Amino acid sequence: MRAKTTEERKLLEAFDPIAEALELDIVRVRLQGSREPGGSRFLQIMAERKSDGDINVTQCARLSRAISAYVDEVDPIPGEFTLEVSSPGIDRPLTRLKDFETYEGLEARIELDRLAEGRKRFRGILAGIEDDHIAIDLEGEEETALIPFDWVIDAKLILNDELMKRGAEARASRGDEDEEDDEDFDDDFEDDEDLEDDEPANDDK
Repeated sequence: MRAKTTEERKLLEAFDPIAEALELDIVRVRLQGSREPGGSRFLQIMAERKSDGDINVTQCARLSRAISAYVDEVDPIPGEFTLEVSSPGIDRPLTRLKDFETYEGLEARIELDRLAEGRKRFRGILAGIEDDHIAIDLEGEEETALIPFDWVIDAKLILNDELMKRGAEARASRGDEDEEDDEDFDDDFEDDEDLEDDEPANDDK
């Protein structure tokens, strides 16, 4: 789920080592088409620190610069596009099996690629993982449900009081470390350079 399309998977394969060098993990890559004919595409990258699952402004900017440098050199995305690097946010997407263990005890929404018990969408309290299955306590169900991770096409935490409380506690435990490390960059880290080449790379999408 970190990448959905063939094109996104190729980008993720290229970007993972770049993030690794900065001690970051890429949570998700999404490459979206323009809403206007002939407009630029939008490349969104969510990332986090390996150490604690968070990220600050400076680290977003460093990753954005490193990926921009790679794209300038290799040109893996034909045509114009806008790059945005950001944190996953408090109500973050859950894209890796380990995420469902890390955020055990919190409420989440899960969507499957097939019917299970007559439906594709589930909402409940995460109860960890078992082998390659997600454990989730569903409202009105006595037994914990097990869902194969391979069936999941979308999942994210639900913003509620418990999640906000956990987020506040995490920020408090970190203190002012992130604020001291942040440099004076724009909030959204968009690289507005339109990357074009006379001979664009082949696109397998």
